[in-house]
Amino acid sequence: MSPHNEALAALSVRMEYAFHQPALLIEALTHASFLQENPAAPSNNQRLEFLGDSVLQLILTEELYRLYPMEREGVLSRRRAALTRGDFLSRQARELGLDAALRLSQSEEQTGGRVRASALEDAFEALVGAIYLDSDFPMVRRVVLGWYGPLPTHLNALEDAENPKGRLQELIQPRHGNTALRYEVTRIEGQPHERVFEVQVFLLERKLGTGCGRSKKLAEEAAAREALVGWLPEERD
Repeated sequence: MSPHNEALAALSVRMEYAFHQPALLIEALTHASFLQENPAAPSNNQRLEFLGDSVLQLILTEELYRLYPMEREGVLSRRRAALTRGDFLSRQARELGLDAALRLSQSEEQTGGRVRASALEDAFEALVGAIYLDSDFPMVRRVVLGWYGPLPTHLNALEDAENPKGRLQELIQPRHGNTALRYEVTRIEGQPHERVFEVQVFLLERKLGTGCGRSKKLAEEAAAREALVGWLPEERD
């Protein structure tokens, strides 16, 4: 079995979907550069990527609407954006094994196209579009949500990394109120143009974390991030 066929076989197992029209899968995996060296190839994945982007948006919009019945539009939109961001989709593509299964030109291969985030993101969306055309919306919804796994778990990790202070406040507020957290600068070192701040974050009088940074804001975020790592699982619930 050729390396590409081995990659296709592995992908078929991981994506947990068997195509009725295998040509759609091949199209989803065909980078635009492949046609430059293989002009007889029927199509690249750009049209499927266009379709799959909209299908993926609808799947996640519907699921977030269902999971968070009390959230406002702005919050839901931010969460959907986090789950469809390029780096997130490229990571999903690698977990499926799309990188190994891509069809690229030799020049694209030699310049790192197989690991390029934009190529993986496009292939992931193209695969969603291909499954939609090969089946129907309920099926592609089931398959895609299976790839993602529990959305709240992903969102918690993304929000912890991107907005640790906000995430910590969300965890604290329901039980302790809006003013229970405080950040305190405990040390400042270095010359005025290269200061390093140390900040500690407290829940009432209990220290939750310590962080350092070249600004007070960065140090507070680092302290919040440490607090999130040590936050007791039972208190997250």
